[in-house]
Formats: sequence, C-alpha cells, structure tokens
Amino acid sequence: AIMSFHQCGGNVGDVVNIPIPQWVRDVGATNPDIFYTNRGGTRNIEYLTLGVDDQPLFQGRTAVQMYADYMASFRENMKKFLDAGTIVDIEVGLGPAGEMRYPSYPQSQGWVFPGIGEFICYDKYLEADFKAAAAKAGHPEWELPDDAGEYNDTPEKTQFFKDNGTYLTEKGKFFLSWYSNKLIKHGDKILDEANKVFLGCRVQLAIKISGIHWWYRVPNHAA
Repeated sequence: AIMSFHQCGGNVGDVVNIPIPQWVRDVGATNPDIFYTNRGGTRNIEYLTLGVDDQPLFQGRTAVQMYADYMASFRENMKKFLDAGTIVDIEVGLGPAGEMRYPSYPQSQGWVFPGIGEFICYDKYLEADFKAAAAKAGHPEWELPDDAGEYNDTPEKTQFFKDNGTYLTEKGKFFLSWYSNKLIKHGDKILDEANKVFLGCRVQLAIKISGIHWWYRVPNHAA
C-alpha cells in the first residue's frame, strides 16, 4: 500500500492526472509559498514544500500532522487487512513522485535531459530557515544561491557548479549541507510518524530514494 502525498501527473510514466486535494490547493491560492519554488519564483504544485512540515497552515494542522492523520486513518480503516497480513508493505511518500527528493528537474516546467536542474528552496519558509541557519553560523549576510543556473544549463555555464565554483567555498558547502540535511530531516519526521502509526502491525515500511542521476562528470553529462 502506498501512502501518496504527491500529485500524480507531470513525471515520467504518468498517464493520469490526480492533483493533491483541492482544499490543500485552496490554501495555496492565498499562500503560494506552501509549494516548492525555484529561484525564478515558479511554483511546483505536485508536493508541499518541506518548509511547511511544521507550519500549522492547514486548518490548524502542519503538513506532517496531515500525513500522520492520513496514515492513522488508513490503519483504522484497513485494520482487518493489516491484522490478517494481507497488506505486507507500506510505502511512505516523501516527495515528488513519492520519492525523497526535491522537484529539481520537472518535465512540466521545461526540463530536459541532461540539464542540471535547479535548487528548489526559494519559498519564504525555506528561505527564512536558511537565513536563520546562516545567522546562527555567524554569517547573517549569506543568501540562497543566485548563481546556480537554470533547469537546462550545463555545470560549466554556472558560477556555482563550474570548476572551482561556488560549491567549493565556505558558503557553498554550508548551503549544500543545509539543503541536503533539510531533506533528510523531512524524511525522518514523516517516517517517525509512520513508525508510531503502524507500530504493532506486521508490515515492512519502505520509501523511494531516487537513483543516482549522472553522478559522474564528463562533457556530455551534468553531475
């Protein structure tokens, strides 16, 4: 059984379109920062930004509380199948296409292979989180990257990813650590809730981690 907290549609192999619930999108109509946002301000509505994991914006609930409530309802309503061992595996969705990742390379917004994609952390919640983390580290002047290019760039076209680029600087390393750790913490929070909800059930918990994409750097492949 798959706990799908993401939109179906807009990714590879999607042949139907099932958006996230209308009442969640209604919140986004007045507060679009609940959605993942790239540096150009384009929103991605296939999954809520992890910046709202702990923000009570959804009729008093946080995003993580909504995910937990969904899983608790599933356990209650599917109790006989869980008790009987009919359901043996619970896959917990953690991001776009159910994967624990950022929507860094959306085909629906014009990305094509082998573009480098973009950082997706420019909603006001993640931006504020980064500023607070940078200030705590003694660098209140640091801002989110503005030199990492666009979806279909190659690394060499950007100041951030080119040889000896920003990614090697103190600021670049700090940002990359913050960016990846936010995703790991997002997964931890939701899996903690899943562990509580399904405690005592004879099921395996599973998640989807996206594969290593073009992790080597040669002229025809972006890292």
